[in-house]
Formats: sequence, C-alpha cells, structure tokens
Amino acid sequence: MLAGRAPPGAAGCGRLLAAGLRALLCGLPPCWVTAGRQYPALRVAEPAKEKRLVRKEQRSSLVVRRFIACPQLARTVWRCLQRGAGPGPGPQPLLLEFAPGPGILTRTLLDAGFRVVALESNSDFLTDLQSLENSLDGQLKVIHGDFFRMDPLTKGALKPPAVSSDKLFETMGVVAVPWRADVPLKIFGIVPQQLERNRLWRLLFAMYECSSIYRYGRIELNLFISEKEYTVLTAKPGESKIYQALTVLAQLGYEIELLHKEPWSSFATNLKNGGLAVPKTVVPNDHLCLVRLTPQQNLFTGGLKPSNASTFIFMVKQSFAKPKSKLTDRLNSWSLDNSDTLLKALEIPKNAAMCHLYPEDYKRLFEALQNSDMFDETLFHDEVLASTRIMNL
Repeated sequence: MLAGRAPPGAAGCGRLLAAGLRALLCGLPPCWVTAGRQYPALRVAEPAKEKRLVRKEQRSSLVVRRFIACPQLARTVWRCLQRGAGPGPGPQPLLLEFAPGPGILTRTLLDAGFRVVALESNSDFLTDLQSLENSLDGQLKVIHGDFFRMDPLTKGALKPPAVSSDKLFETMGVVAVPWRADVPLKIFGIVPQQLERNRLWRLLFAMYECSSIYRYGRIELNLFISEKEYTVLTAKPGESKIYQALTVLAQLGYEIELLHKEPWSSFATNLKNGGLAVPKTVVPNDHLCLVRLTPQQNLFTGGLKPSNASTFIFMVKQSFAKPKSKLTDRLNSWSLDNSDTLLKALEIPKNAAMCHLYPEDYKRLFEALQNSDMFDETLFHDEVLASTRIMNL
C-alpha cells in the first residue's frame, strides 16, 4: 500500500556540505550547533591514519557509504521522522540509527529529545560517538555493529561488527509485542548502494517470516534508498520491467510512504576522491528517497502465515520468471488441474498475464491454492533453501 508525498529538497545543502565536510575531513574541528545547543567538536583522524583506513576499507569491502553531513538536511530528516507521531509533548520514541557516521543527524535527534541507539561499524566514528555518549545521561547508546550483518547464519559467538538482534534488543530494552500492536521501534539508516536490492530482499524475507528484528513486532523502517529502487517498490501492474516480484511483496507487506527526496550531491561519501558514485540506470535515479516502510497489521490474515510465507514468496518469484506468461499456464506448470474453476471463483480472467495481477490477487491466489488438494508446496522447496542461504551471505 502506498501513501505520502515528498516535500521539496533541502536547499543549500550542497554549499553547507562543501564547507562543513571539508572541515571535518581535513582536520579543521568544527563546532556543531543544532537548535541552540552547541556540541563539542568531533575528533578527527590524523591524515596518515585516515589514508590507511580508506585503503583498508577499499581492499576489504569496496562498500560506498553515504553520510548526512549537512545540518539542514539533518533537520529535514528529523521533521520527517516526527511525521505521524502522536499529539502532545510526551516522551520521544526510541530510535535505532544504523551507520550514523559523523553523527550529524544523531546530534539533531538528541537535541530534539529522541532517545537514540547508534549502531556503527567504523572504529573512528565509533570512538567519536562513544565520547558523545559519555557526555550525556543515558539518552544515547552506542553499539559496535553493522545493521546488514545482523543474525548471520554462522555457528558460535558473533564477533563485531556482526550482531545478534536478540542481544541488540535486550540492550535497547525493547520487548516483543503482538503483530497487531503498535510499532515498538523506529529504525533509520541509509542503505548502501552495493547489493541494495539484496538488502531490501533480506529485510522483506525477515518481515514475512517474523524473524530477526521482526520477532519483536512491526518494526518501522525509515530508509534512504535509491530512486531506482523506490520506483520498483511503488510500480503498478503492467508497468514494463519495473513491476516485479519485489513490488508485489513490498506493497502487500508494507505501508509505503515517501517522506522526502534529496539529490545525491547532498550526501558525503567515504570515497577517497570525494566522488558521488551515482549508479547508472535506465530509470530516473537522481535522488535518494527517504521511505517509511511500516509492516501491515493485517498481513497475516486468511491463509498467509509466517510458517508458509517463504512458499508464498517463491510462488510470486516464479510467477515473474516470465511476467508476460498467462496465469493459466503458470497454474498448469504447478500441476493444478482445476485452474479454470479456481480462477472463476477468484473472479480473475483466465487470460490474465502474471504482470497484470495486483498484489492482492497474488495473496488471494495463494490462499486458494493452500486449500487445494492438487497444489504441491514441495515445488518451491529447493528454491526456498537456496535463496535463504544467498540472503544470509
């Protein structure tokens, strides 16, 4: 389900970024001011040490990280995160911010009264954030970890930056609530562009199976993702190439709200040459989109349950292997002999193509197949196992 309208971009961030970030990275210790509160300058790594860290990161992961380094953009994000909050001056909700980097948004949120848990993997940024944590009275908790290395399929104790969701939520004091209860935790972060699609898929799998962070309820994600991926998430049936399995599953599983669009140039990167590293695509991709993904309260109604969600996911994925194929042909490939009767009961035209079905049609189809003696779920068994391993690499 889709909602929301993007406010205009934060003007002037490019100029502020050029000045503020140059000071931060070149050793000039700026003193950050947000909403009247002045914070001590961040510790900056020595140039030689910084070069060694850059070379080490380039050799080890080649992951391009983006940071909010513009105070004006930080205030815009803060206002977006406030949207939808309950009325009145009550306490601000707990927010998990992953990969905060230099902590510009972190300080803005703290000044606004948020309680923040910062999950950071870079040792230099970690040290600066821990110094800020020590100067506050419990409002900020800093943890060494990588959000996208949470709950890996490994044996034995986890070593940072890998992190266990159970230990993380215990540290935050967040307890599990029923699925239909209110959102127990908000999360904010910028999704790295490398393997961006895989990262979104992994979050989607966890949500449908109520695993990892979703064992604790309907966790709300507030993510900066590429405009390309946002276009896929919000595509409509029949839109060639961009209406995909990910589209169907995301629109069924999440309330999708566009909070803000910001040019790539407004963000700092960890690239040595200061480049933007904007990926080339065939669809518009001029911005990063701040998108709120709130799991649907009524997702697990009818025949769809966390225990059979992986089967549903791969039914949808197989349907888009040949998106222009007829629905009746796909049903016959699943050894379903009574497909005509089934489609008549669902009021779906027999000649409908897979790419023209609405997300709700896929859910109704799956629930009807669950009640059919002719449907064999083992058709998807091998694909489920193989993809689960890939999602956890």
